[in-house]
Amino acid sequence: MTNYKTIKGKRIKFFTSDLDNVQAEGQIFYQSTAQEFKTVVASSAWASASPLISGRNQTAAAGTQTASILFGGKFGPPPNADTGTTQEYNGSGWSYGGTMTDARYELAGAGTQTAGLGFGGIDGGSNTAATEEYNGSSWSNGGNMTLSVYEQGGAGTQTAALAFGGQRQPEIMEDNTQKYDGSSWTNTGDLNQARRFVFSFGTQTAAVAAGGTSPPAPNTTHTEEFDGSSWTTVNSMNSGRRVGGSSGILTAGLAYGGADSSPSNKTERYDGTTWSAESTLGNARYNHCGAGTNDTTALFAAGGPPSGLSITEEYTVTANTITAAAWSSGGNLNTARNTLGGCGTQTAALAFGGHNATTWTGVTEEYNGSSWSEQNDLNEARYDIRGCGTQTAALAFGGQDPNPRALTEEYDGSSWTESGDLSTARTRHAGFGIQTAAVATGGTISPNVVTEHYDGSSWTSGGNLGTGRYDMGAAGILTAGLVFGGSPPGSPTGKTEEYNGTSWTESGDMNTARHYVAGFGIQTAAFAMGGNDGSHTASVEEYDGTSWITAPSLATARHRFAGGGTTSSGIGFGGSPGPVQNATEEFTGETTSLNLKTITDS
Repeated sequence: MTNYKTIKGKRIKFFTSDLDNVQAEGQIFYQSTAQEFKTVVASSAWASASPLISGRNQTAAAGTQTASILFGGKFGPPPNADTGTTQEYNGSGWSYGGTMTDARYELAGAGTQTAGLGFGGIDGGSNTAATEEYNGSSWSNGGNMTLSVYEQGGAGTQTAALAFGGQRQPEIMEDNTQKYDGSSWTNTGDLNQARRFVFSFGTQTAAVAAGGTSPPAPNTTHTEEFDGSSWTTVNSMNSGRRVGGSSGILTAGLAYGGADSSPSNKTERYDGTTWSAESTLGNARYNHCGAGTNDTTALFAAGGPPSGLSITEEYTVTANTITAAAWSSGGNLNTARNTLGGCGTQTAALAFGGHNATTWTGVTEEYNGSSWSEQNDLNEARYDIRGCGTQTAALAFGGQDPNPRALTEEYDGSSWTESGDLSTARTRHAGFGIQTAAVATGGTISPNVVTEHYDGSSWTSGGNLGTGRYDMGAAGILTAGLVFGGSPPGSPTGKTEEYNGTSWTESGDMNTARHYVAGFGIQTAAFAMGGNDGSHTASVEEYDGTSWITAPSLATARHRFAGGGTTSSGIGFGGSPGPVQNATEEFTGETTSLNLKTITDS
């Protein structure tokens, strides 16, 4: 145990509990309750982040950890088609951006989310010299490269970019270097070692080329620095790798992942002189891409093998320990079922009705944050039922047995009481609100547009949906509600509409059209969970009041389930396939805490 005398030249502050202020980094304090000397230290680590909308590999990226774009690539190995689609990352999740003029893969990128550059690659089976510029919403053609190359390195900005290495023919490496001035490319000093699949970062006048493939060796550790006119060989990487991700500047760069003899999870940091090992990736992979401005924050996504991955990870050097948002297993329902109703929160949820694969049921269960307990059944068993409210003040309305029903029941925390019927019998509809101020909308028998308001005793007409549909998700309150997804009928839709208590207004579509989707949250911070987009999916999206981004995926793909929650935590339970599920999953948003270290004599 360290004593006061061994800590010389340090001012020691006394606290009864651990500090929670990042500004405490580096200072030593005495925690009197634990009777320990402690300090706050910075550490580096990769953490899981929200996945891509659609997985891919052989792609390019530009931007920062919190404002990046990923573009081009392939959805999988040949013969899967190359793509020109763009996905944008805002620090929390991904959404679609503009599509490139020419779909391609094994291209390079530079710039930012709102001023990006994509160049070279393979287009339709042939290498291309085409360059495109991104303005934050759409791509436009720029000046062609002097050579048609692919698998090259890239660095710089939209108006001051650098391209180097790559190849024009299979297994013939290039040492060519080109500069882009915002309109045209010109040749400049060649690399000292020709190669492809190089790690690259920096600016047009201060760039790094490291690693890659340079026959006859499959991988090289060779590193070079560019000064605006010529390349100089400097200290080598510790591990020879290719097709990895990289980001940063000349004096603070990162190289991560790639492949040596197999997919790698290694990370190395370059300080302008030497390479050093850093925290390893959570997932070994290659053919991915990276973004970032220095060696303290980075983002990497996509990759293989062999088909396109959707995995995203963030690298951070901070005094905080970051726990990424994620889903985890909770206690199982006592009665497995799908098409059930649900409401409440992660620690106080309610499940009722549904179909148990044999018949419809009225079973009601309460969740306490760890386990479910059976309560009094609904007065009338039914499935495809909807509800809202809390665990102790819930509302269940509509459903079928097997005919569509208008029945409404109120739950008081122990039993159900019948109340005023819906004006329109419906099933597979949407519902949101509280027990005394609820909304029912959409549903079958035909794609329904009718909206009704509940005031605690009876239902009255509200504004019609813009698009009639069923099997959609919902969140919110009477005067600020949201519906999303569903079937209009036919194919699933990603259409989103907001309700102000009087009328519906269209908003941004979901990134992935789906039906049989579950939801929770409020109008400006909602979550859409699972559903079916052609098959049952684990994908989750988050709505910010304007648009949807990806969020951490469910552990188990499912549809026809129920859930509840708030803006930062939620729960999903039951559903299909199976044919029925009893599994519960809990969602907890990202949290941070100070990285505290207890000081000992050692």
